[in-house]
Amino acid sequence: MAAAQEHLADSADEAPIPFRQAVEALRSARLRPEIEIDPTPAPKRLAPFAYALEAAVVEHGSGPVSEDKDLADGRLVLLHNPAGDDAWHGTFRVVTLARAELEPEMGADPLLPEVSWSWLTGALEARGVPYGAPSGTVTRAGSYYFGGLAAREPATQIEIRASWTPAEGPGGVPDMAAHLAAWCDLLCQVAGLPPAALDLAPRGGVVPLPQRRGAQPR
Repeated sequence: MAAAQEHLADSADEAPIPFRQAVEALRSARLRPEIEIDPTPAPKRLAPFAYALEAAVVEHGSGPVSEDKDLADGRLVLLHNPAGDDAWHGTFRVVTLARAELEPEMGADPLLPEVSWSWLTGALEARGVPYGAPSGTVTRAGSYYFGGLAAREPATQIEIRASWTPAEGPGGVPDMAAHLAAWCDLLCQVAGLPPAALDLAPRGGVVPLPQRRGAQPR
């Protein structure tokens, strides 16, 4: 965390005001209590200015010896090029990663990639945040165990990589608190958590998959 904060402090004086305000919105966003989030070093070659966060959906143990479990984790990077970028169709770009381990029956669902992508677009629409030029991939991977690990159940992992251009609001600043909240909604969705009381119902034809029976240790 210290390295990420130091990197931001080093560039704070030269960073444009819209970028600094967008970063401040990310830092001050109010999120679900299951979300644990921290700054992390940002890539330096994708844009003149960048800020990154890593997050995890954590299930806290209830007993004195119970361990916390990460149900899902991911990374969000905010990029900014004051001169604009033709591929972005704007001056900001959000780049994200979300991943989790699924129950075997969920991993076998042939509609999983389409449904997973609809979770992302549905989360953005439910939060009412305008965006453009979305792109991304959904990767499903299965793990099977043999030999000394043969007692372990097969596991399926899902990984959603996505990017989009947040619409700029007053002063050229996108509503990054809302974009972060939408991305965290996606993390909670792949983690198998039920919608929180403050969450809005998904729209736009989003198809939910069954909730997982239980979280798997990571």
